[in-house]
Amino acid sequence: MELQSPALRELAHAVRHGIPDALGVFWRHAATRGTPLVEPDPEGDPARRLVTFLWRDDAARPATDVLALLHTVTDKDRHAKNLAPHLMEKVPGTDVWAISHRLRADHRASYQFFVAHGPREETLRADRGSWLRVLDTAVPDPLSTRPQLPSRDGRNPSSVMELPDAPVQEWAAPRPGTPRGERTEAVVDGRRVHVHLPAGHRADGGPYPVVVLLDGEMWGPVLDFGTALDNLYADGRLPGAVTLMVDTMGRARRVADLSCSEEFVDWLADVLLPWAARSYGAADDPARTVVAGQSAGGLTAAFAAFRRPERFGNALSQSGSFWWPDGTEFDSGSEWLTRQFAVAEQRPVRIRLEVGLQEWMLLPQNRHLRNVLEARGYDVAYDEFNGGHDYACWRGGLAGGLAALLGGS
Repeated sequence: MELQSPALRELAHAVRHGIPDALGVFWRHAATRGTPLVEPDPEGDPARRLVTFLWRDDAARPATDVLALLHTVTDKDRHAKNLAPHLMEKVPGTDVWAISHRLRADHRASYQFFVAHGPREETLRADRGSWLRVLDTAVPDPLSTRPQLPSRDGRNPSSVMELPDAPVQEWAAPRPGTPRGERTEAVVDGRRVHVHLPAGHRADGGPYPVVVLLDGEMWGPVLDFGTALDNLYADGRLPGAVTLMVDTMGRARRVADLSCSEEFVDWLADVLLPWAARSYGAADDPARTVVAGQSAGGLTAAFAAFRRPERFGNALSQSGSFWWPDGTEFDSGSEWLTRQFAVAEQRPVRIRLEVGLQEWMLLPQNRHLRNVLEARGYDVAYDEFNGGHDYACWRGGLAGGLAALLGGS
């Protein structure tokens, strides 16, 4: 086994030479500083780091293999091609499973471990069912010192790797003494909506800016994005807003609604927003209204601004699925929405796009849409973060994007 990490080479040397308690010292040090290990780049590049993920074997039930699942770097497609960039190796004579990656120093990603107890060929099976079983049973890093990223559908939370130059996410965590807004849940025309209201909100105190956030079942009860909103309000980065986190009501409904659905966008504009105006004093000014989403939700946010600009004057798209409907860049049916922006009359809207540099399946299409919007004279902002299709990245971009679009003091 070739050990790239200096810390692992030092451990291997100590074990070979019988230095007492070498393994215990190593694990105590790892527990104190937290994992993964982040060391200087072995090739001397100051813009990169050597990142080593560690798993401690269970003496009572040793693993046959361990997979380090680093979001997007180790995805299903690479797994299916048997590239196995996630297969850890055991340091000889120890209980240390390890794998190292050279990564840019601004990388952020969620990650988990899958501990296998069976033949390697079973562990690396590439069919969908096997991959889902991996994801269903993967666990967070027990030695990480960073807050975990919650999950849903009964899955375990993830750990988060944040390298030194990753964009700061200063609004994500609760702050003592920060006024907490009101969180409530409503059913609007048969659909659940998680509502966050700023501290001190009064229904007759508006009109308030309004944020429509898609995939609300994640941003509300799972990820508690209301905490970030409270911090943004307290810092004066965002005016107090009525935030409507719209539940997508299951996978099948999500696919139907978040695929440039005119019916769904019209429901947002003609049912949800008027309800929020009556119930919470939400503004009806498109310049003070943002629709935001990720992945298919990012596609739909941009489509909402295209279809109903008189209601949605601002769109925030994160990792938008602009390949829709077929994902084939050179087919006449692909990138449908981009082609609509290219040929239709310009809409009076502001659009903010961001996409991860690790999202090889989305990066070209997002760049293409940016180019089209710029060529057509749209007010467009564009950013590429060093990460993947990952809530660990999106939560920071969502907070910053809302602050940029709605603005605070």
